[in-house]
Amino acid sequence: MIMRYCQQWMVFCLVILLLSGQALAADRTQRAEVAKEKAEALEQAVVEEGSDINPPDSLVITKPGVQAVDPTGTAPLDDPITCLARAIYWEARGESVATMEAVAGVVINRLAHEGFPDTVCEVVRQGGEQGSCQFSWWCDGRMDHAQNEQAYATVKEISRRALNGQLKDRIDGALYFHHQQISPGWGRNFIKTNQIGDLVFYKLRDGVAP
Repeated sequence: MIMRYCQQWMVFCLVILLLSGQALAADRTQRAEVAKEKAEALEQAVVEEGSDINPPDSLVITKPGVQAVDPTGTAPLDDPITCLARAIYWEARGESVATMEAVAGVVINRLAHEGFPDTVCEVVRQGGEQGSCQFSWWCDGRMDHAQNEQAYATVKEISRRALNGQLKDRIDGALYFHHQQISPGWGRNFIKTNQIGDLVFYKLRDGVAP
């Protein structure tokens, strides 16, 4: 009798755990979808109003929402949060938070500029996945999956704040950057705005993208 009772209790506990796991997964999926919808609305606000936006509370992406998006770092780059987070991750992983925020700022500044595409993903993927591209990690022929869970969680939080218009402008409207160890020829045609960590940032002289 005692053995049967224990077996029944174990089955009951397993069922509860299974149902709880399903409920948590469903809740995470819902939070992710809401976050993506807000991000799409915010990116269009940047296109229409510029990078200095002050969205209503109803559009502000929450911390739980952004972390629910692409939790394993393997999703396709087809929503603003994933595209922005992956760009920050590959361009500035291992750098300071300030440097990662600056990279996010470049993407947002490009989104707000008429000389660049009108979505975050198009900005990040501009130039194609092979050959010439704006962000080197996108066309280097390697997998674009995030590989460090903690670092990816950090860049997703930075992406959230960038899309919410909550980042400090550290780069004075910069649209370009490069690593300090290289000296690209195009740098002579732009105005250096700042150096943060190992990255040097530039803006246009005449405000018109080439």
